Order: sequence, then C-alpha cells, then structure tokens
Amino acid sequence: MFYLVGLGLFDEKDISLKGVEALKKVDKVYAEFFTSRLLTQVEEESIFLKEAKDMDVALITGGDPLIATTHSDFLVECARKCIDFEVIHGSSILSSAPAISGLQAYKFGKVTTIPFPDLEYNYFPKSPYMGIEENLKMDMHTLVLLDIQAHKDKYMTVNEGLKNLMTIKENLDHEGLVNEDTLAIGIARVGSKDNLVKAGYIKDLIDFDFGGPIPSKLHIVEAEYLVEVAGAPKEILDDI
Repeated sequence: MFYLVGLGLFDEKDISLKGVEALKKVDKVYAEFFTSRLLTQVEEESIFLKEAKDMDVALITGGDPLIATTHSDFLVECARKCIDFEVIHGSSILSSAPAISGLQAYKFGKVTTIPFPDLEYNYFPKSPYMGIEENLKMDMHTLVLLDIQAHKDKYMTVNEGLKNLMTIKENLDHEGLVNEDTLAIGIARVGSKDNLVKAGYIKDLIDFDFGGPIPSKLHIVEAEYLVEVAGAPKEILDDI
C-alpha cells in the first residue's frame, strides 16, 4: 500500500489527523520536498514505490501532494504496477494565499510563477509578466508564485520577484499594464502565527521580503480589507 500524504503549509504540525494515523501504521515513511523549504532530506527517487509492493509505505510532501505534477505521476506508476494507494490531502498555498489576501477566490485567473533569471545572459523570461497582463485584461487577479531552487538553497523573495517584473517591463515592446504604481499584495509565512499580509504599490513594496498575488480591479469589500487589514493606502478606495 502506498500513502501520499500532504503535510500542509508551514510545518509538521499542519498535517491532518488522517495523515498522522496513516503515518503511524505504515512500515516506512519517506519525505521529499521539491517545492517547499522543509527540514527533511530527499530520499532516493521513487524507491518508495518499489517497496510499496511488499509493505505499507508513505511519502509526505509539503502542501497538498497533488498540486505538483510529479506527485500525480507517482499515482500513475502505482496504477500501472497494481499498487494500492491512498491520497491524504493537505492545505495548499493555492487556496490559502487568495483567502488570507481578502480577495475573492473566483476572481483569480491563471497562476503564474516568476523564475530566477539567467543573470549571466541578462535573460528575464517574459511569461510571468505576460500572464499577469492577460489576467488584468480579463479583470482577474493573479496569484504569483516565486521560484524555489531547493538544491541550491535559493528561495526567491518578493522584492526579487517585483524587481524581475519591473526589469521585464523595461524590455517590453509595448507600454505594459503592470508598473511601479500597480497595487500588489505581499504574503509571508502563511500558516504560521506570524504570517504577514501587506498591500501597497509595487514601488512601495519592492524592498519588502514576502510573496503574494497581484490583484486586478478590486471589489469594494476587497479594497476595504486591503486598507483596514493589510495596510494598503486608503486612496485605493477612491477608484472603486
């Protein structure tokens, strides 16, 4: 039997009771975190599936285990090899970030990720900027994820992400909808007691060290939340 268990957002205490019960009864537990900064070493790739043929094995991952395509591939492999499996879901940044931002979840468009640029060749991929721009054209918010290169211990900060967006804008062949006067929301340490939500214009947030979504045109309830809870400038209410 193979158990795929989501650990949740922040630390080991975010795991569900169902997940804890599963881990207590299995013969062996593996952990891999390609997308999260957690203090567990990555085991030899896919060895847990070989062992799951003859014993109960669990693989724990950060967040929800089926958000990353790699984890879905594990289940496909189980099905092909006739290995029974069970998925135990965990909380995910894809739902938590929009919720804690105060923005309405149904108003989010396609999620985008800002990758680390290739500074040696001065290469900044335009796709994240264009994704935000396309969402704005449809009056949709954008959840912007920041790149992680865990094997290099590199985790992009929000100021790096915003600076990258502004660099991309400078190299566009058109005016661009996202600039230093665009409203953004930075979110840090979601799931912890000291989580932080800060709203403001990009020019004011560019030196902060947290990540989060870039909103489109705001609903009045969303705008009031950002002003009263997230510290956005009150003048944004004038545009509603």
